[in-house]
Amino acid sequence: MGTVKTLIKSVRQYKKTSLITPFFMALEALCECLIPFFMAQMISAIDVKDIASDAAIRQILKYGAILLALAIASMASGAFAGKFAATASCGFAKNLRHDLFYKVQKFSFSNVDQFSTSSLVTRLTTDVTNVQQSYQMCLRITIRVPLQFLFAIIMSFLVNPKLAWIFLAIVPFLALIIILIMRYVMPFFRRIFKKYDALNNSVQENVGGIRVVKSFVREEYETEKFQKAAGEVRDDFTKAEKILALNNPIMTFFINFACILISVFAAYAIIDKTHWAAFKGFGKGELSALISYGIQMMSCLMMFSMIFVMLSMSLESARRIAEVLNQESDLTSPENGVKEVKDGSVRFDNVNFKYSSKAHKYALSDIDLTIASGETVGILGSTGSSKTTLVQLIPRLYDATEGEVYVGGVNVKDYDLDTLRKEVAVVLQKNVLFSGTIKENLRWGNAEASDEELVRVCKLAQADDFIRSLPDGYDTYIEQGGTNVSGGQKQRLCIARALLRKPKVLILDDSTSAVDTKTDALIRHAFKEEIPNTTKIIIAQRVSSVEHADKILIMEGGKILACGNHETLMNTSEIYREIYEEQTKGKSSEEIVADMQKTDGGEA
Repeated sequence: MGTVKTLIKSVRQYKKTSLITPFFMALEALCECLIPFFMAQMISAIDVKDIASDAAIRQILKYGAILLALAIASMASGAFAGKFAATASCGFAKNLRHDLFYKVQKFSFSNVDQFSTSSLVTRLTTDVTNVQQSYQMCLRITIRVPLQFLFAIIMSFLVNPKLAWIFLAIVPFLALIIILIMRYVMPFFRRIFKKYDALNNSVQENVGGIRVVKSFVREEYETEKFQKAAGEVRDDFTKAEKILALNNPIMTFFINFACILISVFAAYAIIDKTHWAAFKGFGKGELSALISYGIQMMSCLMMFSMIFVMLSMSLESARRIAEVLNQESDLTSPENGVKEVKDGSVRFDNVNFKYSSKAHKYALSDIDLTIASGETVGILGSTGSSKTTLVQLIPRLYDATEGEVYVGGVNVKDYDLDTLRKEVAVVLQKNVLFSGTIKENLRWGNAEASDEELVRVCKLAQADDFIRSLPDGYDTYIEQGGTNVSGGQKQRLCIARALLRKPKVLILDDSTSAVDTKTDALIRHAFKEEIPNTTKIIIAQRVSSVEHADKILIMEGGKILACGNHETLMNTSEIYREIYEEQTKGKSSEEIVADMQKTDGGEA
């Protein structure tokens, strides 16, 4: 019930159409159950000796008019029910997708870590479609089937109570069959959705990494991997369908058996009325009506089994959707959160952090660090030393497990999240551009930015020259994921986008790794000259990228091993000295750039 309550909130403006649909479905079921009854009356009127008499003709015309009216009413009711059900179910699915997407946008990184990308895609597509179909079915067939079955039972008792008991006697057997079939089928459906996630994951990995796949000639391997995932989905569906296939023949057998019994008893009653006093007045019309009601009951039970299957599948889909909707972000803005970041100062006060409460080891340990506003801080360390983890605590992408993080002298937990993140711009390690023009991508940083501002930040990021060399300049269309620009160009566009926000803290997470040393030096020089009051935190693998920073941190195993400027670390840190000498061979970054300029004739 908790799942239903969660999902039903997404009906919203479609409540009215959802309530109107069952009314028309009930009307359609009633009309369809009255048709066999009046058909029996017409057959009885025809089955008289003087069929050409005025009285018989009037009776035939009377019941014919009633049947025509009922048929029209049934058709109209069904059409209106279909229209309203389609409107309600499609609207419900639209709201559900909106609510899911909105919820995911509000997730923190730790929330997102609980769901794979492929799983979220499946929930937004396949699962919502299953729920949409079930909702429409609930509004139409789920209302109609029990009502039509009930009306058919009542009408059959009105026609002949003695024979109607035959139908009622087989209902428990049919119900038992449905329960047994569902009991064996449900585990397959539960497994299928997990395998859907694996199937989508296979497609996502293959399409996203198609260049790598082709470079290593692994198309056959990827095809086999996809076929395996698709085969597992097929196998479970096949097993489920084999069991469900027993449903129709078994139900048909029981209903047909009941109709045969009724036909036998009815035939004896019609032929020999003297020995069958209980069937006085029973004729061909009544027999026709009972058989029609039997067929209606059979169709109702078959539809009920279909409903049960669909609902069984959709309940698992509904549970998966509700799991996302009920997931509360563990990072929320406090009431009356601080709406202004005074400056770009950053302080870590005895911070420890781990990604999960179940984790045995801390990703960050004993972090005490103070960064003054406007300072440039470089961070060096081997892969896995938690450099990225450290900077992700500043815009509160994660919360410190122990200790506190301060920005502008205020605890990050006291800020309004939007305010904090607008003032802390992060150029992530994995640069992402979205489909659209270069201008549209840049304006993610500031939607109101003028063309002159776009050019200014692109010059700072050393992106203006290559943009102008493109056929459409700043109106050049960027393909999804930025596949039509190089890695270095993508990094420079992402840096320009971050600068457009005019942040108080700028974090570059190894975001110049794909640009050459000369361009890297030009970007750093532009930062120093053009945005001196912005705190700059640069994670890098090259010493030349951080050599002139006010502070350089050496990290290993989630701890800060050394901290100081270049001269201090050259004298006190053996690790830094080894890295520097290995990368530069004893030359300073200015000498390296000068050598490059001599080679290509360029100027810094």
